[in-house]
Amino acid sequence: MLNRIGIRDLVEFTLRSGDLNARLNSSNTARKGAQIHRKLQKSKYMHFESEYYLDTKLKINDIDFHIEGRADGVLIDGKNAEIIEIKTSDVEFKDLPESIMTLYWGQVKVYAYFLMQKFDELNEVKLTLTYVQTPDEVISDNEITISREEAKQFFDSLISEYEEWLKLRTDIIKERNKTANQMAFPFKEFRHGQRNFSAVVYKTIANHKHLFAQAPTGTGKTISTLFPAVKSMGQELSNRIFYLTAKQSTRIVAKEAMDLMMDKGLKAKTITLTAKEKITFEAEKDLKPEDNPYMIGYYDRLKPAIKDVLEHVDQIDFDVIQQYAEQYKIDPFEFSLDLSQFCDVIICDYNYLFDPQVHLQRFFTVEDPDNIFLIDEAHNLVNRSREMYSSAISNKVLPDLIKVTKDQEDNERLHKALKSFRRSYTLNVKPLTESHEEYVHLDNPPSAFVKQLNKLCDVISDWLGKEEKDEELNDAIVDYYFTLLSFQRIAELYDDTFKTRMFYDRDQNVIIKLFCMDPSPFIGESLKLGGSAVLFSATLSPMEYYQRVLGDEEDSLVYEIDSPFNPQNQQVIITNYIQTTYSKRKSSIQPIVDTINAMINSKNGHYLIFLPSGKYLNDVVEAFEKQNPTVDVLVQENEMSPEERQSFIDTFKRDDDDTLVGFALLGGIFCEGIDLKGSHLIGVGIISVGLPGLNPENDLIRYFFDAENGHGFDFAYQLPGLNNVFQAAGRLIRTNQDVGNVVLMDQRFKQNRYQKLFPRNWHQGQLSTAFNINQTKQKLNHFWQQH
Repeated sequence: MLNRIGIRDLVEFTLRSGDLNARLNSSNTARKGAQIHRKLQKSKYMHFESEYYLDTKLKINDIDFHIEGRADGVLIDGKNAEIIEIKTSDVEFKDLPESIMTLYWGQVKVYAYFLMQKFDELNEVKLTLTYVQTPDEVISDNEITISREEAKQFFDSLISEYEEWLKLRTDIIKERNKTANQMAFPFKEFRHGQRNFSAVVYKTIANHKHLFAQAPTGTGKTISTLFPAVKSMGQELSNRIFYLTAKQSTRIVAKEAMDLMMDKGLKAKTITLTAKEKITFEAEKDLKPEDNPYMIGYYDRLKPAIKDVLEHVDQIDFDVIQQYAEQYKIDPFEFSLDLSQFCDVIICDYNYLFDPQVHLQRFFTVEDPDNIFLIDEAHNLVNRSREMYSSAISNKVLPDLIKVTKDQEDNERLHKALKSFRRSYTLNVKPLTESHEEYVHLDNPPSAFVKQLNKLCDVISDWLGKEEKDEELNDAIVDYYFTLLSFQRIAELYDDTFKTRMFYDRDQNVIIKLFCMDPSPFIGESLKLGGSAVLFSATLSPMEYYQRVLGDEEDSLVYEIDSPFNPQNQQVIITNYIQTTYSKRKSSIQPIVDTINAMINSKNGHYLIFLPSGKYLNDVVEAFEKQNPTVDVLVQENEMSPEERQSFIDTFKRDDDDTLVGFALLGGIFCEGIDLKGSHLIGVGIISVGLPGLNPENDLIRYFFDAENGHGFDFAYQLPGLNNVFQAAGRLIRTNQDVGNVVLMDQRFKQNRYQKLFPRNWHQGQLSTAFNINQTKQKLNHFWQQH
């Protein structure tokens, strides 16, 4: 295993100083920069070999390091050679701070040293720094020549400066590997199926494969994946673990699993990343970067802060980051990202790997086979990835932006660009506005519209660089600018997995949306950035579906663990007398209330009832409360705060036998990720088969997969809905001592297309059908008499 260091990362960490400059790291720079690179490589530097790979290997503190990078262009002619490096930003060349120029030249000097190492006949290399100021693409060329000796001296001084940090990192790696090898499993014994699952994860990592694993509640999924992954680091099969989740609650569980291993002697650096808007200090949220004390001089204070944390803390979380960031007066979000480069385990949201707009460039610029991806609750990634690779824009704010920029000389160019963009918008949405339809779908991207959007982005970028601006206008423009950038990035990815949607919102504004029906190719590319990946969940069935929509790799592996709990402790009843299709909902309310009454009358306790929509939920609650005025009822509300959510859950955790009935949305916030053990929950009612609502986007998914494999309805409706059902049912049995019943209130559950997908332990346990309310009562009463 080689520890990889990018040349750019090496130079930036060693030589960077001064302020955290948002403009020099602006969003448009990356997009525009890539385009400019390609343009210059194909024209001005067409005789150069583009993306020229250069590397060297070093052994420091008995650890091998691989330093690598790609020069934008290299031209070798006998004993003469030239390297070109292209840099872009929207700052004028003359205004670039010296600290940035030091980084630019530092990077290309390292390229020169590596090139002369590779070719003995080269004694000097010409270095050309081509700086392009966007959006007008003003080019500035600067040249120097560096000798072999000068390049060596520069690189040696760089490594000498960095060696302290490499030694710090290698000390961490050595201790991590030693303690990982010595560490025992953090519990007295493995649960049922846990040892085999851990072994499969370890082999997956050793063989650089992708594994899809279904591990029901109670199998200890988190420790079963993290433990073998950490052991693989001890055997030098991997170097960094990314534990990726959809929810804050699962990040906490992963952190707790690392704590358990650390209690068993593991010494490793773990960091939990928090979203920027949540971790940024309140005091800096409304400040410009040039006025922000946490950004001014950021790089001058960064290294002491990193060293302080690494010398004193192993488990780096929100509180630790904020504490040290405040102590050293540095921005906490950027500090967490810089710290992560020295960590072994990074616990973070899905988007840091998969989202093209926010992924961690520090780690995911090139493939690294020593990365492990552990993807928890992987069923959530299906819809999340569609959101990541789709983008929408509205014309709602355009009239106001045009109005406020009118008759202001400083804003004249911006005003004209906004007007041109509105004209383009109006022209391009004619397929909708002239159709008298609610929406239209197009097979091709709106290319002309995107060109106009690109022009507006360039003008806004230039306008944002001006010193004097109205703050209120600035905020409004920045908000719209980010929307434009998102649309711009997704437009660059557009292929036959996309559709262009045009539709009206509630206020009759016209929306243009680039909708990704199948993001699996993008997920697959992201997964290739690591050596191995484990995608796991309690509900990952049917496996073939998740393999297809989450990467579609031909040789991915599958593994399924049986539930460790006694299937006889859970009763599953299908009510064949309840119909919940939309046309039958009104007539279904009384049979549903009768069935809930049968549940709570069979045994006092806490019950959760899941319904597919807010209106249906409210109608059932109203009818239930009329018949049960003395029963304690909880109802999920719209837009619940974190405190309100916790209060909802805590009410179930009271230790009593009083009857409590909670009503929640199927597929909503209480459908997964909550842990109610023992008497905290003894029954779950699930109303409907959970089909997502019929809508144009789900229909597009349906048509897409119908054309591919004939299973469009399954992919768009049945399987996502059934996953919600399984997640809701999974709230019930959490330990070996838990006992309870699941009542499926929809006669469609009797169909083979659903029953064949039921969890194995349902078929092994007390699964039965009730054809009327009296049979339901009998079955419930008989179950509780047995228990």
